[in-house]
Amino acid sequence: MTGRWNTSVAELLAARVGDHGTALTWTGQDGVVRRVSWDEHVRRSAARAAWLSAQLPEPGPAEPAEPAGGRPRHVGVLMENIPEFSFLLGAAALGGFTLVGLNPTRGAAEVVRDARHTDCALIVTESPFLVMLRDSGIPVVNVDSPDQWPPRAKPGSRPAASKIPVIAQDAAERPFMLILTSGTTSAPKAVICTQGKVASQGSTLARQRGLTSDDVLYCAMPMFHSNAVIAAWVPAVATGGTLALRRRFSASQFLPDVRRFGATYANYVGKPLAYILATPEQPDDADNPLRQVFGNEAAPADVERFAKRFGCAVTDGFGSTEGGISFYRLPTTPPGALGVPVGDVRIVDVQTGAECGVGQVGEMVNFAGAGAFEGYYRHREADEAKLRDGRFWSGDLAYRDEQGNFFFAGRSGDWIRVGGENFASGPIARAVEEWEGVVAAAAYGVPDAVAGDQVMVAAESSASSSGAGQFDPVAFAEYLESRPEFPELWWPRYVRLVSAMPRTATNKIVIRDLVAEAWLTSDPVFLRQGRRGPYRPMTDRDRAALTREFELHGRTPPGNR
Repeated sequence: MTGRWNTSVAELLAARVGDHGTALTWTGQDGVVRRVSWDEHVRRSAARAAWLSAQLPEPGPAEPAEPAGGRPRHVGVLMENIPEFSFLLGAAALGGFTLVGLNPTRGAAEVVRDARHTDCALIVTESPFLVMLRDSGIPVVNVDSPDQWPPRAKPGSRPAASKIPVIAQDAAERPFMLILTSGTTSAPKAVICTQGKVASQGSTLARQRGLTSDDVLYCAMPMFHSNAVIAAWVPAVATGGTLALRRRFSASQFLPDVRRFGATYANYVGKPLAYILATPEQPDDADNPLRQVFGNEAAPADVERFAKRFGCAVTDGFGSTEGGISFYRLPTTPPGALGVPVGDVRIVDVQTGAECGVGQVGEMVNFAGAGAFEGYYRHREADEAKLRDGRFWSGDLAYRDEQGNFFFAGRSGDWIRVGGENFASGPIARAVEEWEGVVAAAAYGVPDAVAGDQVMVAAESSASSSGAGQFDPVAFAEYLESRPEFPELWWPRYVRLVSAMPRTATNKIVIRDLVAEAWLTSDPVFLRQGRRGPYRPMTDRDRAALTREFELHGRTPPGNR
Protein backbone atom coordinates (compact mmCIF):
# COMPACT_ATOMS: atom_id res chain seq x y z
CA MET A 1 0.00 0.00 0.00
CA THR A 2 1.04 3.59 -0.48
CA GLY A 3 0.25 6.54 1.70
CA ARG A 4 0.08 6.90 5.45
CA TRP A 5 -0.90 3.32 6.33
CA ASN A 6 0.66 0.05 5.17
CA THR A 7 -2.47 -2.12 5.13
CA SER A 8 -6.27 -1.98 5.09
CA VAL A 9 -9.08 -3.94 6.71
CA ALA A 10 -10.07 -5.17 3.24
CA GLU A 11 -6.59 -6.64 2.69
CA LEU A 12 -6.65 -8.38 6.07
CA LEU A 13 -10.02 -9.92 5.22
CA ALA A 14 -8.95 -11.00 1.73
CA ALA A 15 -6.09 -12.93 3.32
CA ARG A 16 -8.66 -15.07 5.15
CA VAL A 17 -10.22 -16.45 1.94
CA GLY A 18 -9.71 -20.21 1.97
CA ASP A 19 -9.02 -20.21 5.72
CA HIS A 20 -11.33 -22.84 7.23
CA GLY A 21 -10.33 -22.13 10.81
CA THR A 22 -13.05 -20.80 13.09
CA ALA A 23 -13.66 -17.08 12.72
CA LEU A 24 -16.65 -16.59 15.01
CA THR A 25 -18.12 -18.56 17.85
CA TRP A 26 -21.15 -17.63 19.91
CA THR A 27 -23.95 -19.13 21.98
CA GLY A 28 -27.29 -19.30 20.21
CA GLN A 29 -30.64 -18.66 21.85
CA ASP A 30 -30.95 -22.43 22.36
CA GLY A 31 -27.71 -22.47 24.35
CA VAL A 32 -25.77 -24.30 21.62
CA VAL A 33 -22.32 -22.96 20.72
CA ARG A 34 -22.12 -22.13 17.00
CA ARG A 35 -19.20 -21.44 14.69
CA VAL A 36 -18.44 -19.85 11.33
CA SER A 37 -15.15 -20.30 9.44
CA TRP A 38 -13.08 -17.40 8.15
CA ASP A 39 -13.68 -18.36 4.54
CA GLU A 40 -17.43 -18.33 5.15
CA HIS A 41 -17.19 -15.08 7.12
CA VAL A 42 -15.48 -13.29 4.22
CA ARG A 43 -18.03 -14.60 1.74
CA ARG A 44 -20.95 -13.55 3.93
CA SER A 45 -19.37 -10.12 4.28
CA ALA A 46 -18.95 -9.91 0.51
CA ALA A 47 -22.62 -10.83 -0.03
CA ARG A 48 -23.68 -8.07 2.35
CA ALA A 49 -21.31 -5.61 0.69
CA ALA A 50 -22.87 -6.31 -2.70
CA TRP A 51 -26.44 -6.01 -1.43
CA LEU A 52 -25.84 -2.84 0.59
CA SER A 53 -23.85 -1.17 -2.19
CA ALA A 54 -26.92 -1.49 -4.40
CA GLN A 55 -28.99 0.39 -1.81
CA LEU A 56 -26.51 3.23 -1.31
CA PRO A 57 -25.74 6.34 -3.35
CA GLU A 58 -23.13 5.94 -6.06
CA PRO A 59 -19.67 6.78 -4.70
CA GLY A 60 -17.89 9.87 -5.92
CA PRO A 61 -14.33 9.80 -7.26
CA ALA A 62 -13.00 10.68 -3.80
CA GLU A 63 -15.72 10.92 -1.20
CA PRO A 64 -14.73 13.60 1.34
CA ALA A 65 -15.35 13.42 5.07
CA GLU A 66 -17.86 16.24 4.65
CA PRO A 67 -19.92 15.62 1.50
CA ALA A 68 -20.48 18.54 -0.80
CA GLY A 69 -24.09 17.48 -1.33
CA GLY A 70 -26.43 14.53 -0.98
CA ARG A 71 -26.07 11.58 1.34
CA PRO A 72 -22.69 9.87 1.61
CA ARG A 73 -22.34 6.07 1.67
CA HIS A 74 -22.85 5.75 5.42
CA VAL A 75 -24.59 2.69 6.91
CA GLY A 76 -25.74 2.95 10.52
CA VAL A 77 -25.60 -0.28 12.54
CA LEU A 78 -27.77 -0.47 15.65
CA MET A 79 -27.33 -3.86 17.26
CA GLU A 80 -25.57 -5.70 20.05
CA ASN A 81 -22.69 -8.15 19.62
CA ILE A 82 -24.33 -10.63 17.27
CA PRO A 83 -22.54 -12.36 14.37
CA GLU A 84 -24.29 -10.06 11.90
CA PHE A 85 -22.32 -7.12 13.29
CA SER A 86 -19.06 -8.87 12.44
CA PHE A 87 -20.25 -9.63 8.90
CA LEU A 88 -21.23 -5.97 8.47
CA LEU A 89 -17.81 -4.77 9.58
CA GLY A 90 -16.37 -6.99 6.87
CA ALA A 91 -18.95 -5.71 4.39
CA ALA A 92 -17.98 -2.08 5.04
CA ALA A 93 -14.33 -2.88 4.35
CA LEU A 94 -14.95 -4.91 1.20
CA GLY A 95 -17.70 -2.62 -0.11
CA GLY A 96 -15.82 0.60 0.51
CA PHE A 97 -18.61 2.26 2.47
CA THR A 98 -18.54 3.66 6.01
CA LEU A 99 -20.13 1.92 8.98
CA VAL A 100 -21.58 4.18 11.70
CA GLY A 101 -21.72 2.47 15.08
CA LEU A 102 -24.96 3.49 16.83
CA ASN A 103 -25.26 2.92 20.56
CA PRO A 104 -28.42 0.96 21.53
CA THR A 105 -28.09 1.94 25.21
CA ARG A 106 -28.80 5.59 24.37
CA GLY A 107 -32.34 6.89 24.24
CA ALA A 108 -34.30 6.82 20.98
CA ALA A 109 -33.98 10.59 20.49
CA GLU A 110 -30.20 10.43 20.96
CA VAL A 111 -29.81 7.51 18.55
CA VAL A 112 -31.81 9.35 15.89
CA ARG A 113 -29.74 12.49 16.52
CA ASP A 114 -26.53 10.49 16.05
CA ALA A 115 -27.79 8.85 12.85
CA ARG A 116 -28.84 12.17 11.34
CA HIS A 117 -25.64 13.92 12.39
CA THR A 118 -23.56 11.24 10.67
CA ASP A 119 -25.70 11.33 7.50
CA CYS A 120 -26.72 7.66 7.58
CA ALA A 121 -28.30 6.72 4.25
CA LEU A 122 -29.54 3.44 5.73
CA ILE A 123 -29.71 1.82 9.18
CA VAL A 124 -29.34 -1.92 9.72
CA THR A 125 -30.76 -3.12 13.02
CA GLU A 126 -32.33 -6.07 14.82
CA SER A 127 -35.90 -6.49 16.09
CA PRO A 128 -35.46 -5.22 19.69
CA PHE A 129 -34.35 -1.77 18.46
CA LEU A 130 -36.83 -1.12 15.67
CA VAL A 131 -39.01 1.03 17.94
CA MET A 132 -36.10 3.43 18.52
CA LEU A 133 -35.94 4.25 14.80
CA ARG A 134 -39.59 4.64 13.87
CA ASP A 135 -39.36 8.45 13.75
CA SER A 136 -35.88 8.68 12.22
CA GLY A 137 -36.96 9.36 8.64
CA ILE A 138 -34.08 7.10 7.53
CA PRO A 139 -34.66 3.77 5.71
CA VAL A 140 -34.32 0.88 8.18
CA VAL A 141 -33.56 -2.78 7.48
CA ASN A 142 -34.23 -5.50 10.06
CA VAL A 143 -31.73 -8.38 9.86
CA ASP A 144 -34.24 -10.64 11.64
CA SER A 145 -36.67 -10.36 8.73
CA PRO A 146 -35.98 -12.62 5.70
CA ASP A 147 -38.13 -10.29 3.60
CA GLN A 148 -35.93 -7.29 4.42
CA TRP A 149 -32.51 -8.90 4.69
CA PRO A 150 -31.81 -11.14 1.69
CA PRO A 151 -28.09 -11.61 2.49
CA ARG A 152 -29.02 -13.43 5.71
CA ALA A 153 -28.42 -17.16 5.34
CA LYS A 154 -31.26 -19.47 6.23
CA PRO A 155 -30.66 -21.74 9.25
CA GLY A 156 -28.61 -24.78 8.30
CA SER A 157 -27.70 -23.51 4.84
CA ARG A 158 -24.39 -22.32 3.45
CA PRO A 159 -24.53 -18.86 1.88
CA ALA A 160 -23.96 -18.67 -1.82
CA ALA A 161 -20.36 -18.06 -2.77
CA SER A 162 -19.90 -14.36 -3.38
CA LYS A 163 -17.21 -12.83 -5.49
CA ILE A 164 -14.71 -10.97 -3.35
CA PRO A 165 -14.64 -7.36 -4.58
CA VAL A 166 -11.46 -5.98 -6.08
CA ILE A 167 -9.69 -4.05 -3.35
CA ALA A 168 -9.22 -0.40 -4.25
CA GLN A 169 -5.69 0.99 -4.29
CA ASP A 170 -6.72 3.70 -1.83
CA ALA A 171 -8.63 1.34 0.50
CA ALA A 172 -6.41 2.19 3.46
CA GLU A 173 -7.27 5.88 3.17
CA ARG A 174 -11.03 5.37 2.96
CA PRO A 175 -13.22 6.02 6.02
CA PHE A 176 -14.10 2.63 7.51
CA MET A 177 -16.08 3.68 10.58
CA LEU A 178 -17.50 6.73 12.26
CA ILE A 179 -17.12 5.93 15.94
CA LEU A 180 -19.05 8.06 18.38
CA THR A 181 -17.18 9.16 21.49
CA SER A 182 -18.49 8.05 24.85
CA GLY A 183 -20.17 11.36 25.64
CA THR A 184 -19.36 11.25 29.35
CA THR A 185 -18.89 15.01 29.63
CA SER A 186 -20.57 16.35 26.46
CA ALA A 187 -22.58 15.24 23.43
CA PRO A 188 -20.83 12.46 21.46
CA LYS A 189 -18.68 13.40 18.48
CA ALA A 190 -18.13 11.11 15.48
CA VAL A 191 -14.46 10.20 15.04
CA ILE A 192 -13.36 9.36 11.50
CA CYS A 193 -11.41 6.09 11.42
CA THR A 194 -9.96 4.96 8.09
CA GLN A 195 -9.36 1.34 7.16
CA GLY A 196 -5.63 1.94 7.41
CA LYS A 197 -5.79 3.34 10.92
CA VAL A 198 -7.97 0.54 12.29
CA ALA A 199 -6.07 -2.23 10.47
CA SER A 200 -2.64 -0.92 11.46
CA GLN A 201 -3.48 -0.33 15.11
CA GLY A 202 -5.24 -3.69 15.51
CA SER A 203 -2.48 -5.62 13.72
CA THR A 204 0.21 -3.92 15.80
CA LEU A 205 -1.63 -4.75 19.01
CA ALA A 206 -1.93 -8.40 17.92
CA ARG A 207 1.84 -8.58 17.38
CA GLN A 208 2.58 -6.86 20.68
CA ARG A 209 0.35 -9.28 22.55
CA GLY A 210 1.77 -12.28 20.71
CA LEU A 211 -1.61 -13.41 19.38
CA THR A 212 -1.77 -16.22 16.81
CA SER A 213 -4.36 -18.28 14.96
CA ASP A 214 -4.51 -20.57 18.02
CA ASP A 215 -5.95 -17.81 20.22
CA VAL A 216 -9.61 -17.37 21.10
CA LEU A 217 -10.40 -13.69 21.65
CA TYR A 218 -13.38 -13.14 23.97
CA CYS A 219 -15.28 -9.96 23.13
CA ALA A 220 -18.10 -8.70 25.35
CA MET A 221 -17.35 -5.01 24.77
CA PRO A 222 -19.73 -3.38 22.24
CA MET A 223 -18.53 -3.58 18.64
CA PHE A 224 -19.75 -0.08 17.79
CA HIS A 225 -16.82 1.18 19.88
CA SER A 226 -13.13 1.39 19.00
CA ASN A 227 -11.98 -0.84 21.87
CA ALA A 228 -13.80 -3.92 20.57
CA VAL A 229 -12.87 -3.25 16.95
CA ILE A 230 -9.18 -2.48 17.46
CA ALA A 231 -8.46 -4.68 20.49
CA ALA A 232 -10.50 -7.75 19.47
CA TRP A 233 -12.08 -7.82 15.99
CA VAL A 234 -9.10 -6.66 13.91
CA PRO A 235 -6.58 -8.79 15.88
CA ALA A 236 -8.77 -11.83 15.17
CA VAL A 237 -8.92 -10.97 11.44
CA ALA A 238 -5.20 -10.25 11.26
CA THR A 239 -4.12 -13.49 12.96
CA GLY A 240 -6.89 -15.84 11.86
CA GLY A 241 -7.74 -16.40 15.51
CA THR A 242 -11.27 -17.02 16.78
CA LEU A 243 -13.54 -14.20 17.96
CA ALA A 244 -15.86 -15.40 20.73
CA LEU A 245 -18.84 -13.05 20.93
CA ARG A 246 -21.10 -12.27 23.85
CA ARG A 247 -24.18 -10.16 23.08
CA ARG A 248 -23.49 -7.85 26.04
CA PHE A 249 -21.13 -7.83 29.01
CA SER A 250 -22.03 -9.88 32.08
CA ALA A 251 -19.76 -10.04 35.11
CA SER A 252 -21.32 -13.27 36.40
CA GLN A 253 -20.98 -14.99 33.01
CA PHE A 254 -17.42 -13.90 32.28
CA LEU A 255 -15.66 -16.95 33.68
CA PRO A 256 -18.27 -19.48 32.43
CA ASP A 257 -17.88 -17.95 28.94
CA VAL A 258 -14.07 -18.12 29.11
CA ARG A 259 -14.30 -21.82 29.92
CA ARG A 260 -17.09 -22.53 27.40
CA PHE A 261 -15.27 -20.93 24.48
CA GLY A 262 -11.73 -21.78 25.59
CA ALA A 263 -10.87 -18.05 25.55
CA THR A 264 -7.17 -17.23 25.85
CA TYR A 265 -7.52 -13.44 25.53
CA ALA A 266 -10.08 -10.81 26.52
CA ASN A 267 -10.39 -7.06 26.06
CA TYR A 268 -12.07 -4.44 28.22
CA VAL A 269 -12.60 -0.73 28.62
CA GLY A 270 -13.75 1.04 31.76
CA LYS A 271 -14.68 -0.92 34.89
CA PRO A 272 -15.45 -4.53 33.83
CA LEU A 273 -12.54 -5.90 35.88
CA ALA A 274 -13.99 -4.33 39.01
CA TYR A 275 -17.42 -5.84 38.37
CA ILE A 276 -15.97 -9.29 37.70
CA LEU A 277 -13.91 -9.06 40.88
CA ALA A 278 -17.10 -8.22 42.81
CA THR A 279 -18.56 -11.65 41.97
CA PRO A 280 -18.14 -14.34 44.67
CA GLU A 281 -14.63 -15.73 44.68
CA GLN A 282 -14.22 -19.47 44.09
CA PRO A 283 -11.19 -21.65 44.86
CA ASP A 284 -10.88 -22.75 41.21
CA ASP A 285 -11.11 -19.29 39.61
CA ALA A 286 -7.59 -19.62 38.20
CA ASP A 287 -8.47 -22.93 36.55
CA ASN A 288 -9.26 -21.47 33.13
CA PRO A 289 -7.59 -21.09 29.70
CA LEU A 290 -7.27 -17.30 29.88
CA ARG A 291 -3.67 -16.17 29.34
CA GLN A 292 -3.95 -12.41 28.99
CA VAL A 293 -6.35 -9.49 29.26
CA PHE A 294 -5.83 -6.13 27.60
CA GLY A 295 -7.70 -2.84 28.02
CA ASN A 296 -7.65 0.58 29.55
CA GLU A 297 -9.00 2.63 32.45
CA ALA A 298 -8.90 -0.11 35.09
CA ALA A 299 -7.78 0.78 38.61
CA PRO A 300 -4.21 -0.41 39.35
CA ALA A 301 -5.42 -2.40 42.36
CA ASP A 302 -8.01 -4.17 40.18
CA VAL A 303 -5.37 -5.06 37.59
CA GLU A 304 -3.24 -6.74 40.27
CA ARG A 305 -6.16 -8.52 41.93
CA PHE A 306 -7.61 -9.75 38.64
CA ALA A 307 -4.29 -11.18 37.45
CA LYS A 308 -3.76 -13.03 40.72
CA ARG A 309 -7.32 -14.35 41.06
CA PHE A 310 -7.73 -15.60 37.47
CA GLY A 311 -4.13 -16.61 36.80
CA CYS A 312 -3.49 -14.40 33.77
CA ALA A 313 -1.50 -11.37 32.72
CA VAL A 314 -3.39 -8.06 32.64
CA THR A 315 -2.09 -5.08 30.67
CA ASP A 316 -3.85 -1.77 31.19
CA GLY A 317 -2.88 0.65 28.47
CA PHE A 318 -4.06 4.02 27.28
CA GLY A 319 -6.29 4.58 24.33
CA SER A 320 -8.80 6.99 22.90
CA THR A 321 -10.93 6.71 19.80
CA GLU A 322 -9.14 9.77 18.39
CA GLY A 323 -5.76 8.07 18.70
CA GLY A 324 -3.57 11.18 18.81
CA ILE A 325 -1.31 9.92 21.61
CA SER A 326 0.11 6.48 22.34
CA PHE A 327 2.45 4.88 24.89
CA TYR A 328 4.71 1.89 25.21
CA ARG A 329 5.38 -0.07 28.37
CA LEU A 330 8.72 -1.36 29.61
CA PRO A 331 9.51 -4.11 32.12
CA THR A 332 10.34 -1.30 34.54
CA THR A 333 7.02 0.54 34.04
CA PRO A 334 5.51 0.93 37.54
CA PRO A 335 1.97 -0.26 38.37
CA GLY A 336 -0.67 2.27 37.43
CA ALA A 337 1.51 4.08 34.88
CA LEU A 338 0.51 4.52 31.24
CA GLY A 339 4.12 4.06 30.25
CA VAL A 340 6.47 6.22 28.20
CA PRO A 341 4.87 8.26 25.39
CA VAL A 342 5.66 7.64 21.75
CA GLY A 343 7.16 10.74 20.15
CA ASP A 344 7.21 14.28 21.48
CA VAL A 345 4.35 14.18 24.00
CA ARG A 346 4.47 16.68 26.85
CA ILE A 347 2.29 17.63 29.80
CA VAL A 348 1.45 21.32 29.72
CA ASP A 349 -0.36 23.80 31.92
CA VAL A 350 -3.76 24.38 30.31
CA GLN A 351 -3.68 28.08 31.23
CA THR A 352 -0.14 29.09 30.29
CA GLY A 353 0.92 26.36 27.84
CA ALA A 354 4.16 25.92 29.78
CA GLU A 355 5.45 22.40 30.31
CA CYS A 356 4.61 20.98 33.73
CA GLY A 357 7.24 19.71 36.11
CA VAL A 358 7.47 16.28 37.71
CA GLY A 359 4.28 15.47 39.62
CA GLN A 360 2.31 18.41 38.23
CA VAL A 361 -1.00 17.69 36.50
CA GLY A 362 -1.62 19.13 33.05
CA GLU A 363 -2.98 18.24 29.63
CA MET A 364 -1.16 15.75 27.41
CA VAL A 365 -0.17 17.39 24.12
CA ASN A 366 1.49 15.77 21.11
CA PHE A 367 3.92 18.42 19.88
CA ALA A 368 4.68 16.32 16.78
CA GLY A 369 1.18 16.76 15.37
CA ALA A 370 -2.05 14.81 14.98
CA GLY A 371 -0.65 11.31 15.39
CA ALA A 372 -3.39 8.86 14.35
CA PHE A 373 -6.16 11.45 14.72
CA GLU A 374 -8.08 11.76 11.43
CA GLY A 375 -10.68 14.30 12.43
CA TYR A 376 -14.30 14.48 13.54
CA TYR A 377 -17.16 14.19 11.09
CA ARG A 378 -18.91 17.51 10.43
CA HIS A 379 -17.40 19.17 13.49
CA ARG A 380 -14.81 21.69 12.31
CA GLU A 381 -14.88 23.49 15.66
CA ALA A 382 -13.91 20.31 17.51
CA ASP A 383 -11.16 19.63 14.96
CA GLU A 384 -9.71 23.07 15.52
CA ALA A 385 -9.85 22.60 19.29
CA LYS A 386 -7.90 19.35 19.01
CA LEU A 387 -5.33 20.65 16.53
CA ARG A 388 -3.91 23.99 17.61
CA ASP A 389 -0.53 25.40 16.66
CA GLY A 390 0.31 22.18 14.82
CA ARG A 391 -0.11 20.16 18.02
CA PHE A 392 -2.65 17.58 19.14
CA TRP A 393 -4.39 18.56 22.38
CA SER A 394 -5.70 15.32 23.85
CA GLY A 395 -8.11 16.68 26.44
CA ASP A 396 -6.63 14.12 28.86
CA LEU A 397 -4.85 15.04 32.06
CA ALA A 398 -1.70 13.38 33.33
CA TYR A 399 1.42 13.81 35.42
CA ARG A 400 4.85 12.22 35.12
CA ASP A 401 7.49 10.84 37.42
CA GLU A 402 11.24 11.44 37.29
CA GLN A 403 11.72 8.43 34.99
CA GLY A 404 9.35 9.88 32.37
CA ASN A 405 6.42 7.56 33.08
CA PHE A 406 3.04 9.18 32.53
CA PHE A 407 0.08 8.63 34.89
CA PHE A 408 -3.51 9.31 33.84
CA ALA A 409 -5.31 11.97 35.91
CA GLY A 410 -8.70 12.35 34.20
CA ARG A 411 -10.21 14.40 31.38
CA SER A 412 -9.65 18.09 30.81
CA GLY A 413 -13.23 18.72 31.93
CA ASP A 414 -12.48 16.96 35.23
CA TRP A 415 -10.78 19.89 36.95
CA ILE A 416 -12.08 20.84 40.39
CA ARG A 417 -11.43 24.30 41.82
CA VAL A 418 -11.50 24.64 45.60
CA GLY A 419 -10.24 27.66 47.49
CA GLY A 420 -8.76 29.14 44.30
CA GLU A 421 -6.68 26.01 43.56
CA ASN A 422 -7.25 23.73 40.57
CA PHE A 423 -6.65 19.99 40.82
CA ALA A 424 -7.64 16.88 38.85
CA SER A 425 -10.39 14.53 39.93
CA GLY A 426 -8.75 11.32 38.69
CA PRO A 427 -6.42 10.66 41.65
CA ILE A 428 -9.29 11.26 44.08
CA ALA A 429 -11.54 8.72 42.34
CA ARG A 430 -8.73 6.14 42.22
CA ALA A 431 -8.02 6.54 45.93
CA VAL A 432 -11.70 6.05 46.81
CA GLU A 433 -11.83 2.95 44.58
CA GLU A 434 -9.05 1.43 46.64
CA TRP A 435 -11.17 1.63 49.79
CA GLU A 436 -12.43 -1.82 50.72
CA GLY A 437 -15.77 -2.74 49.17
CA VAL A 438 -15.86 0.02 46.54
CA VAL A 439 -16.33 -1.27 42.98
CA ALA A 440 -16.27 2.10 41.21
CA ALA A 441 -15.96 5.75 42.17
CA ALA A 442 -16.23 9.13 40.51
CA ALA A 443 -14.96 12.45 41.81
CA TYR A 444 -16.27 15.77 40.51
CA GLY A 445 -16.84 19.36 41.44
CA VAL A 446 -20.21 20.66 42.57
CA PRO A 447 -20.87 24.36 43.19
CA ASP A 448 -19.83 25.99 46.42
CA ALA A 449 -22.36 28.45 47.82
CA VAL A 450 -19.79 31.26 47.89
CA ALA A 451 -17.28 30.61 45.08
CA GLY A 452 -15.66 27.81 43.13
CA ASP A 453 -16.41 24.16 43.83
CA GLN A 454 -16.64 21.58 46.53
CA VAL A 455 -15.45 18.00 46.01
CA MET A 456 -18.13 15.34 45.73
CA VAL A 457 -17.60 11.63 45.19
CA ALA A 458 -20.03 8.94 44.17
CA ALA A 459 -19.16 5.43 45.29
CA GLU A 460 -20.63 2.17 44.05
CA SER A 461 -20.06 -0.75 46.39
CA SER A 462 -20.19 -4.49 45.89
CA ALA A 463 -23.46 -6.23 46.75
CA SER A 464 -22.06 -7.40 50.08
CA SER A 465 -21.16 -3.88 51.22
CA SER A 466 -23.79 -1.67 49.59
CA GLY A 467 -26.24 0.69 51.23
CA ALA A 468 -26.03 3.52 53.72
CA GLY A 469 -26.08 1.08 56.60
CA GLN A 470 -22.80 -0.42 55.43
CA PHE A 471 -21.04 2.94 55.03
CA ASP A 472 -18.85 3.75 58.02
CA PRO A 473 -18.22 7.53 57.89
CA VAL A 474 -15.59 7.39 60.64
CA ALA A 475 -13.64 4.63 58.91
CA PHE A 476 -13.88 6.49 55.60
CA ALA A 477 -12.44 9.66 57.13
CA GLU A 478 -9.65 7.66 58.75
CA TYR A 479 -8.89 6.05 55.40
CA LEU A 480 -8.56 9.43 53.68
CA GLU A 481 -6.27 10.65 56.43
CA SER A 482 -4.11 7.51 56.06
CA ARG A 483 -3.33 8.31 52.43
CA PRO A 484 -0.20 10.51 52.48
CA GLU A 485 -0.77 11.70 48.90
CA PHE A 486 -4.32 12.83 49.73
CA PRO A 487 -4.17 16.49 50.85
CA GLU A 488 -7.01 17.93 52.88
CA LEU A 489 -8.06 20.07 49.93
CA TRP A 490 -9.03 16.85 48.12
CA TRP A 491 -11.24 15.57 50.92
CA PRO A 492 -14.82 15.23 49.61
CA ARG A 493 -17.41 17.55 51.13
CA TYR A 494 -20.14 15.17 49.93
CA VAL A 495 -20.16 11.38 49.55
CA ARG A 496 -22.98 9.83 47.52
CA LEU A 497 -23.65 6.10 47.71
CA VAL A 498 -25.04 4.74 44.44
CA SER A 499 -26.40 1.29 43.66
CA ALA A 500 -25.22 1.65 40.06
CA MET A 501 -23.28 4.42 38.32
CA PRO A 502 -24.79 6.09 35.25
CA ARG A 503 -22.73 4.52 32.48
CA THR A 504 -22.19 4.45 28.77
CA ALA A 505 -22.28 1.14 26.90
CA THR A 506 -18.48 1.03 27.24
CA ASN A 507 -18.70 1.14 31.04
CA LYS A 508 -17.54 4.73 31.35
CA ILE A 509 -19.19 6.80 34.07
CA VAL A 510 -21.37 9.66 32.81
CA ILE A 511 -19.96 12.40 35.01
CA ARG A 512 -22.26 15.13 33.71
CA ASP A 513 -25.32 13.31 35.12
CA LEU A 514 -23.73 13.12 38.58
CA VAL A 515 -22.72 16.78 38.45
CA ALA A 516 -26.23 17.87 37.42
CA GLU A 517 -27.85 15.95 40.29
CA ALA A 518 -25.25 16.95 42.90
CA TRP A 519 -26.80 16.21 46.30
CA LEU A 520 -30.38 16.43 44.97
CA THR A 521 -30.89 12.70 44.78
CA SER A 522 -32.76 9.92 46.57
CA ASP A 523 -29.43 8.11 47.05
CA PRO A 524 -27.85 8.35 50.51
CA VAL A 525 -25.52 11.36 50.72
CA PHE A 526 -23.08 12.03 53.55
CA LEU A 527 -21.96 15.57 54.36
CA ARG A 528 -18.72 16.69 55.98
CA GLN A 529 -18.87 19.74 58.25
CA GLY A 530 -15.69 21.81 58.07
CA ARG A 531 -12.41 20.78 56.49
CA ARG A 532 -11.73 17.91 58.91
CA GLY A 533 -15.13 17.44 60.47
CA PRO A 534 -16.90 14.07 60.63
CA TYR A 535 -19.24 12.79 57.91
CA ARG A 536 -22.94 12.49 58.70
CA PRO A 537 -26.08 11.74 56.67
CA MET A 538 -27.31 14.75 54.70
CA THR A 539 -30.90 15.72 55.53
CA ASP A 540 -33.60 17.70 53.74
CA ARG A 541 -32.93 20.46 56.26
CA ASP A 542 -29.30 20.54 55.15
CA ARG A 543 -30.40 20.83 51.52
CA ALA A 544 -32.78 23.67 52.29
CA ALA A 545 -30.10 25.51 54.25
CA LEU A 546 -27.67 25.16 51.34
CA THR A 547 -30.24 26.58 48.93
CA ARG A 548 -30.69 29.63 51.17
CA GLU A 549 -26.93 30.07 51.36
CA PHE A 550 -26.67 30.01 47.55
CA GLU A 551 -29.41 32.64 47.31
CA LEU A 552 -27.69 34.78 49.95
CA HIS A 553 -24.54 34.91 47.81
CA GLY A 554 -26.39 35.37 44.53
CA ARG A 555 -25.36 31.99 43.11
CA THR A 556 -27.57 29.47 41.37
CA PRO A 557 -27.86 26.20 43.31
CA PRO A 558 -27.92 22.75 41.64
CA GLY A 559 -31.34 21.85 40.30
CA ASN A 560 -32.00 25.40 39.05
CA ARG A 561 -29.30 25.46 36.36
